[in-house]
Amino acid sequence: MQDKKYVPKKELTSFCVAGMGQGMIYALMSSYISDYYLNVLQLAPMFVLLLMLLARVWDAINDPMMGMIVDRSNLKSGKMKPFIRFALVPIATMTILMYLSPDLDKTQMMVYSAIVYVLWGMIYTVGDVAFWGIPNVITPSSTERSSVISISKIFNSIGSAVPEVLFLIIGLIIAAWVGNSADEIDPIAVQKKKYLLMAIVTVGIGTILYAFVFRVKERVRIPVKKRQPGEPSQLSRIFKCKPLVLVLLMGVLSSGRYMVSAAAIHVARYSFYIGPDLATLATEAERMAAVEASISTVKTVFQISSIVGLFGATLLMPKLMKKIDFKKLVIVSCLAGFAASIVTTVVGWFTMNLYACIPFIIISCIPLGVINTVCFAMICDCLDYMELKTGFRDNALGAACQGFINKIGNAFATSGIVIMYMVIGLKPEEMLSSTAVVAATEMPDNLRFAMFSLVSIVPGISMLLCAVPMFFYKLTKEKKAQIAVELDAIRKERGIEVAE
Repeated sequence: MQDKKYVPKKELTSFCVAGMGQGMIYALMSSYISDYYLNVLQLAPMFVLLLMLLARVWDAINDPMMGMIVDRSNLKSGKMKPFIRFALVPIATMTILMYLSPDLDKTQMMVYSAIVYVLWGMIYTVGDVAFWGIPNVITPSSTERSSVISISKIFNSIGSAVPEVLFLIIGLIIAAWVGNSADEIDPIAVQKKKYLLMAIVTVGIGTILYAFVFRVKERVRIPVKKRQPGEPSQLSRIFKCKPLVLVLLMGVLSSGRYMVSAAAIHVARYSFYIGPDLATLATEAERMAAVEASISTVKTVFQISSIVGLFGATLLMPKLMKKIDFKKLVIVSCLAGFAASIVTTVVGWFTMNLYACIPFIIISCIPLGVINTVCFAMICDCLDYMELKTGFRDNALGAACQGFINKIGNAFATSGIVIMYMVIGLKPEEMLSSTAVVAATEMPDNLRFAMFSLVSIVPGISMLLCAVPMFFYKLTKEKKAQIAVELDAIRKERGIEVAE
């Protein structure tokens, strides 16, 4: 069964294209929403901190709950796709509403933002759990499943880069327009329009691509097994599965890896400036244009650097995952990422030169590609182990575990950004107002470096910590092969068939 191929290229391509669309939508939220709330809407940092922390933690709890619902479902049209069909349009709608800024006072805007943000997280969970549960139901082969995951993650990473491209293009267009405008420009109004335009374009393209998932066939239909008295519940099965607990712990400890993408826009605003000497610019419009162009450029430099590291690693994962144990990939890449983050921090401390940091930022981002790909494949392997030990196959709950890791990681990363604002006393309303824009070079050096640490030493420490649980992970290649043989025999005894 491990050598047989079940997924035709057409289906694999469709799933990868859908992964690209899903990556676009999620990246728009995870990489930009904290900047939008703090610097554009200028909501109170404590409110943003509580909203992002509590809402994302609730989302993380919501994932296992959704996984249980999906696993207990037995719909004729499939186990996963019906939930994606239900969630697709609401996800698109709520994403655009998230970046819509109606004419409300601050209190009303906080209420509006809280409602939309929480609803977005809940409806996104429905589609996300079902979507990443699909690799478990399109093939019974763990080898082919790992290949599907690793290849789809490549396209998912490509999709996540699309909002970055739009941010650069729209930012440079706005900079040119502002610089040539003779009228008085409101910088905050410009930023609001920029984000709304990004949201509309990203969601429009992303939703169309996401819908390609409906061309995939769910061929592994394992009947729902009713739990007998005395048998462990779904949640208890997770906590009793030591390999899965170690993977979840690794994922949570690696939360700092999200900092590079989530904090890059903040670093672009407050740590680096690339452009003409602001003192030589004659008008406020020229100054605003220069700062806007710098933010777009610096954010893009960071994002390209992280993408080179992340995407380069992700691109190699299909081959590496066939030859090297997953735990070794995680440990080696994380230690290399930690070392690179130390160098990035030292170079940044002494030079505050963005270009000098680029090679080390690239290396420090390699673990992102490794963990994003390997983590989910390891969870699927743990589901095989759990099925062998308990007789239950909780595919959606496994995908929910991946969602739990992502949501907790995103919560910690965005909360860390807001906490840094509060610790160093950074006040967005003094940096960006309706009449003026302050450049990074006009901030004290210690504050600039504090923001820079969010994408240097903080992710590095996280990488070091997340490697620790992997030393205790025991599902090696040999062990997985043995599980696959035993599981195949058990499934045949239960009369479970796999559709061609």
